[in-house]
Amino acid sequence: MKQPALCIPADVTLAETVRRTLPNGVTIHALPSNEFEVVRFTFVFRAGSVRQDKAFVATSTANLLSEGTRTLSARQIAERLDFYGSYFDVNVDRDYVYISFCSLSKYFRQTLDVAGELLLHPVFPDGEIAAYCEKRKQRLRIERMKVETEAREAFARALFGAGHPYGISSPETAYDDLRREDLLDFYRKHYTAGNCFVVCSGAVGNDVLEAVAAVAGALPDTPQAAEPPFPPAHVTNRIEVSHPGAVQSSIRIGRVLFGRNHPDYAGMQVVAMLLGGYFGSRLMQNLREEHGYTYGVLAAMVNLERAGYLAIATQVACDTTHRALDEIYREIERLRTESVPEQELEIVRNMMTGEMMRILDGPFGIADVTIENILCGLPNATVGRTLRRIRSITPAEVRRLASEYLRREDLVTVIAGAVDAVETAR
Repeated sequence: MKQPALCIPADVTLAETVRRTLPNGVTIHALPSNEFEVVRFTFVFRAGSVRQDKAFVATSTANLLSEGTRTLSARQIAERLDFYGSYFDVNVDRDYVYISFCSLSKYFRQTLDVAGELLLHPVFPDGEIAAYCEKRKQRLRIERMKVETEAREAFARALFGAGHPYGISSPETAYDDLRREDLLDFYRKHYTAGNCFVVCSGAVGNDVLEAVAAVAGALPDTPQAAEPPFPPAHVTNRIEVSHPGAVQSSIRIGRVLFGRNHPDYAGMQVVAMLLGGYFGSRLMQNLREEHGYTYGVLAAMVNLERAGYLAIATQVACDTTHRALDEIYREIERLRTESVPEQELEIVRNMMTGEMMRILDGPFGIADVTIENILCGLPNATVGRTLRRIRSITPAEVRRLASEYLRREDLVTVIAGAVDAVETAR
């Protein structure tokens, strides 16, 4: 057998959505792929945690939508979706809530009926709220016994400030103060037409769009809730969180930069990939393969609605923490002062191209990318421009970006673990 020639795409074309704006202001974006006998529709609400005025209200409201409506109990909802083989998913981040339903085309109507109940008529039963809060409180308490969780929360505080909407973390006991009225109030204010858009993908014909429009069109067109105060970030360059008895330290290094709309965002994605974005990255080769300090390390750019940041994360034995930190700083400095070999950069370009093709392989992946583009106010043509930017980046540009944005004095460093052991090892 003869192996087929390797083909690395130099460009990609992503169709723009077919848009329709309803009388109440909700915009529906359609991405028809009629060769698939499935339908997915995602309601996106500007109802993330930055808009809550009481801890855990945003996530609790989103997660409890399916725990009872005017006509369906939580059990009936689960049984109906399971009977039709439909998929229901809720994701909540700092800025948005994403509520997705997926079904076979032939069971779309039955799935939409359940979706309409959840989105338009939730009742948030007291018993379900109490059980949910107790479960989440215990889960959070367990999570916070891990140095990884402590480092993640401390890193957010270091980047933005403890009182900043992107940096705040609340005690698990705050679940004890949640009341049904809190969830109902948050739902009424934020699950509205003005806070919502919908993306439909798969076998999306006119009948599907009309049916989704009937649900989306029933969202109340109420006055928008006031935008919450959004203070500037208050950066702390180093935080150490003591965790007596820990055998590992969790390390976070990074800095606040910019979001996807910035012209250097794609270039900094390449820089992050070189540092720790794949198994052959510089940090992986150094920390894992050469020194044996860690099982894995990750570097990535993170995009939020009003900010973006670079993050490097790993876990190492406590007595190797300072040595691992030194190696991370050394690899960053190498990127700032030395040109990346063209062969290494080509591997990264190909890795990023392949990952982009993987994400776009199917209607639902395309829908996810489309949602992100809509949130950033960008057309789907942005995907092609990003790929071309990645394919054309040069070693000189990588060095320029690293030199400009990764100065040691600008970096935030967070360590969670047995800090005393770390200091003794020094």
